[in-house]
Amino acid sequence: MAHIDAGKTTTTERMLYYSGYTRALGDVDDGDTVTDFMAQERERGITIQSAAVTFDWKQHRINLIDTPGHVDFTLEVERALRVLDGAVAVFDASAGVEVGQRQAQTLTVWRQADKHQVPRVCFLNKMDKPGASLEYSIESIKEKLKANPILLQIPIGSGKNFTGVVDLVTKERIMWHPGSSWHDSGHDFNTKALGSSDDPELLHHASEARGALIEQVADLDDEFAGLLLEEFSEDFDAIPPGRLQEAVRRITLAQKAVPILCGSALRNKGVQPLLDAITAYLPAPNERHHDLVRWYKDDLCALAFKVLHDKQRGPLVFVRIYSGSMKPQSSVYNLNRNGTERMSRLLLPFADQHVELQSLTAGNIAVTVGLKQTVTGDTIVSSKASAVAAARRAQEESEGKMNPGREASELVLAGVEVPEPVFFCTIEPPSMAKQADLDHALTCLQREDPSLKVHIDPDSGQTILSGMGELHIQIIHDRIRREFGIETHLGPLQVAYRETILRSASTTDILDRTLGEKRHVVTVALSVRPLDEFSHSASCDITYKEDVEGQLAADIRSAVENGVQSAHLQGPLLGYPVQGVGTIIQNVTLEPGTSMAMVSACVSRCMLKALKQAGGQLLEPMMSLEVTVGEEHLSSVLADLAQRRGAVCDVQSRYDNKVLLATVPLAEMMGYSTALRTLTSGNATFSLELSSYEAMNAQDQNALLSKMAGLA
Repeated sequence: MAHIDAGKTTTTERMLYYSGYTRALGDVDDGDTVTDFMAQERERGITIQSAAVTFDWKQHRINLIDTPGHVDFTLEVERALRVLDGAVAVFDASAGVEVGQRQAQTLTVWRQADKHQVPRVCFLNKMDKPGASLEYSIESIKEKLKANPILLQIPIGSGKNFTGVVDLVTKERIMWHPGSSWHDSGHDFNTKALGSSDDPELLHHASEARGALIEQVADLDDEFAGLLLEEFSEDFDAIPPGRLQEAVRRITLAQKAVPILCGSALRNKGVQPLLDAITAYLPAPNERHHDLVRWYKDDLCALAFKVLHDKQRGPLVFVRIYSGSMKPQSSVYNLNRNGTERMSRLLLPFADQHVELQSLTAGNIAVTVGLKQTVTGDTIVSSKASAVAAARRAQEESEGKMNPGREASELVLAGVEVPEPVFFCTIEPPSMAKQADLDHALTCLQREDPSLKVHIDPDSGQTILSGMGELHIQIIHDRIRREFGIETHLGPLQVAYRETILRSASTTDILDRTLGEKRHVVTVALSVRPLDEFSHSASCDITYKEDVEGQLAADIRSAVENGVQSAHLQGPLLGYPVQGVGTIIQNVTLEPGTSMAMVSACVSRCMLKALKQAGGQLLEPMMSLEVTVGEEHLSSVLADLAQRRGAVCDVQSRYDNKVLLATVPLAEMMGYSTALRTLTSGNATFSLELSSYEAMNAQDQNALLSKMAGLA
């Protein structure tokens, strides 16, 4: 995991090559890498989908997932981290964490790994670049990521003269052959113990670094500290590499620290020691303790974390097996969908080539064919009976501790949180005859990518596509053309605003309707008030007046809540979702025989009346923008941001560049990449991330309202 251009895909390629899985070195620039197999990835030189590969390294089986670095595809990273046991964070050593606009992304993936408690190892890549600095990178990992780095290697030589590393754990020098041309594959390297014949400066540097490593490890691991004091108190340096390695493994698994290794994947240096570190310090599947899994014992328990559509085979569902084993031609039970499905084939993933298997055990990642209903985040078990048995075990264990009435739903593995989309646009087929094909394509793509939302606009009947950013929507459009053969037309990109209210308001409404023989009469009184904080989600806060809640039957309460929620979907100003509004239900009376649908309709109408009275306020998405730009273009970029209603938070210096941090309304960022390229002659990069929703000022709001009404 890492930001764009840190070298994730190149490092993956080298791992596959040295493990003997591929016979030739792939290159991102040549578009022949194993894991970037989509046409769009090869054209743009970026990773869009996470790709899974399985290979062996020194008696260990490694399942590797290469993830995207672009912020529009955060969900891809999130769902990969959800099912992995460990991660390798790749950094560009010539820039540390703070690679201009990439810092936000590095922070994002690091936080995601923290959230899923994934132990990690850091690989400082690009040590051969002129600006590469070990000290700077480690400092920035400490400061920016608040992590605790422990250095296991120091580089030999810097920039173009980077030829190898000193392994501080084993006190060995690992050298790749000098004069490394592009064609030198890096297969051959020699390892020898550091001795008196080596460069005295290197020896001094290595012994200092090893001393610091031993001290750091002793601080974090009591067992190791005890060993030092009891057996090696005379000479800390005499500690055997095996014991030091065990201690580093313990603190990595406990996530007290992250081991740091260095190398240059493009120049084929340092990847083999990184593979050794993965098997030495990252957890094996049985070392990650998933509470839930132990209740299944030896029964199957797996999580579907990704769906891909294959023209011939239909949906391919990627699953991580936590316990038990999977076999083709067998039935599995989906806990989330509450249904049984039959799996026809079982494959081992190798990017876009898959190998057929007869069975696969826990700890592996598999691709299944034939699961039509399963979507990202579903938990799969062998049968309903095994789920019931697991629920029973969980209940027995929690007797006395927790509420004994545990639901089977609590035995579902946590799925993936999907961020709210911020961009949307209309999408239209070339002719009405193609509408059904387009609907099918969008259904397939939505199953693959939960961050893509599709809905029909109730007023215009148009299909609306919502996504995470401009690039995200462009890629979807491109895929519909290539994979489904439909030339669609995209409307202009629009911004997903939200609405809230300015003050409190109370109102009542009476609905009196006769349908057929029946008369339905409902009276509703309610008030709305602004909540202090607009939360990110369009949450509804519903409370009842003290004496009201007790009088209402459960089905009436549910109808009232439905009415409030449906009113939240379309605000009074422009029909955007409402958030930050608290609703107090003061009174609901209905005559016998009134249907619940009428109660919901009346509440909804009353809510709309109250929201209109309370004075509408538009909230717009504000983005954190980070621009890396040369000093000579800084003033023109700042002037451009001022016109875009941007607020500059900070300007930092890094080497010869300036890093500009600002918050800007998303509405002003349409086509920013083109504008920035023009201003800086193509010498600047930027990244955007949703920061919050904020109230628009009256002038901007009025301008938007008249524009939407077609008056501007």
